[in-house]
Amino acid sequence: MSIRKHAAICCSKLANFICLKLGRQGVTWAGKIAITIYPDILKELASEVKKAIYVTCGTNGKTTTNNMLAAFLQSEGQRVICNSTGSNMLNGVISAFVLAADKKGHINADYACIEVDEASTLRVFPHFQPDYMILTNLFRDQLDRYGEIDITIELLNKALKMAPDCRIVVNADDVLSTALVHQSEHPAITYGIAEPCPDNPASTTEIREGQFCQLCGEKLEYHFYHFSQLGDYFCPSCGFKRPAIDYNADMISLRQGLSFTITNKDKTTASLHSNYRGFYNIYNILAAYSAAKAEGFSLKYINTVLEDFHPENGRMEQFSINGTNVLLNLAKNPAGFNQNISAVMEDTKEKNLIVVINDNSQDGHDISWLWDVDFERFADANIKRIIVSGLRAYDMALRFKYSDIACEAILSVEEAIKTMLDDNPDNLYILVNYTALFGTRKRLKNLEMEKK
Repeated sequence: MSIRKHAAICCSKLANFICLKLGRQGVTWAGKIAITIYPDILKELASEVKKAIYVTCGTNGKTTTNNMLAAFLQSEGQRVICNSTGSNMLNGVISAFVLAADKKGHINADYACIEVDEASTLRVFPHFQPDYMILTNLFRDQLDRYGEIDITIELLNKALKMAPDCRIVVNADDVLSTALVHQSEHPAITYGIAEPCPDNPASTTEIREGQFCQLCGEKLEYHFYHFSQLGDYFCPSCGFKRPAIDYNADMISLRQGLSFTITNKDKTTASLHSNYRGFYNIYNILAAYSAAKAEGFSLKYINTVLEDFHPENGRMEQFSINGTNVLLNLAKNPAGFNQNISAVMEDTKEKNLIVVINDNSQDGHDISWLWDVDFERFADANIKRIIVSGLRAYDMALRFKYSDIACEAILSVEEAIKTMLDDNPDNLYILVNYTALFGTRKRLKNLEMEKK
């Protein structure tokens, strides 16, 4: 091993260790240090993955899907590298490999499951070409960073040209994702939900992306929607339509967690159950399942994995604090927020709610998207008390005012949590956007430990 490579790995691991001791996330710093010292570090370590590299992209669901896929592969006895913290830009990807390296500067991994931010694919793919890309969905997100959705699609299209042998595991129900794959001409593995779900009635007021055919420009038509633009679509002009589904979920129940059956393309079936909430999580499970099946795994332990799998980093993460059940979830764009609202409404018990909105650069300074979210639905969600918090708490309060929903504004997230917990509610939901996530999660974990 070269001196520079050895120095890159040692310094990165030291930086990560120090950051963790200080209670900070050290993943990004570790990657930045590594590539600064040794620019070829990612290319060399990624080349040592024995079997395949998966990359997970898409607007919503990347972290849960990616981590779940890693858990599925590990249950099959595979050694897996995964950027499980959700650090999905170049430095975070580098860290996943560097922090897994041994003293000799090598990794021992059968697979790599790597979540990559859509805008970062052009920076990551020069270092390695993935064998699979999982494409979860494409929604409008952080307008002042990504711009309109067409820009994100063009970025991914350029990235796919850099990986000509990559197979794409795509959400067949998302018209934007499937149009991208169709135009790229990459081989595709599809997953989706072929029929409407009675437990998940589609909103009639929801904002829908991609209303026009990406191939010919004609207005699309739908047999039905699941949510946002996801559903059974077709173009009456050029004939573009939802492709045949290789891995289909049916017999769906949302009454006690998620229960459904997956019909594989060979007509075999698998019955699955998890304790997660949210119809959208069916897509996350389907994506990870399809990606693992593409490599020929039987997944005979899948229900055990789902039972033991606990989404962390603020993805439906649960805490118990002095008798209050707290559920923390990330919601950073209209589609994601609307699905969070549906998940809250699936719980018919009385509950309290905190909504935290920041507008830092990682969130996007433009928060006009709040007006595209169906907050009016919270009026029927059996919510006793609502507090809005964060840097844009007053903007959120104004949005609730226009929805005729009463709320209180407390700018300090820590004070908002304390105020709410002093009420001793049985159930508390906390919905946060990106930069509010780490601090809120840290505070909840500390409170949980203090009360034990």
